[in-house]
Amino acid sequence: MKMTRFALSLLAAAALAGCSTAVKLDEPAPVETRPVAPVAPTNSTANAQPMAESKVQTVDLGAQLTAAVANQRVVYFDLDSYTVKDEFRGLVEAHAKRLNNDRKIALSLEGHTDERGGREYNLALGQKRAEAVAKSLGLLGVGAAQVEPVSFGKERPAAQGSDEAAWAKNRRVELKDK
Repeated sequence: MKMTRFALSLLAAAALAGCSTAVKLDEPAPVETRPVAPVAPTNSTANAQPMAESKVQTVDLGAQLTAAVANQRVVYFDLDSYTVKDEFRGLVEAHAKRLNNDRKIALSLEGHTDERGGREYNLALGQKRAEAVAKSLGLLGVGAAQVEPVSFGKERPAAQGSDEAAWAKNRRVELKDK
């Protein structure tokens, strides 16, 4: 029994002795140093070669956004409605991007109706249509000072005639630069 205790004590002492040769955490880690190779100066004119010109072109985002909305200036509405249809969401978003890019740009939103209905009713409906487009732009971050909703009612028809084709073209909001 004494012999077993003695053997276990020897074994424990050997294990502790083996651990004492390990790297201690308090000491700094060994760092290898190597000589640095000299670098030739880069401004030497003896071996100078012309630098290639950059092929990157500047982008005028304002001009691109203006061109994107150049042919998209009219939002059409259903009969007796001032709800902006989903098919015109892209047009409204394109104008919102342009207005958000340059806060100096302002739009006049001109609301129109077809010839049916009284003068006062059509003026009010044209105003509601213009305000619906203004609200859509506002929800996309456009400032209220950048848009001015105005109603012309039935006074400025886009198409002459008393048929559904002419009426459909007259129920609109035109987005015009100020």
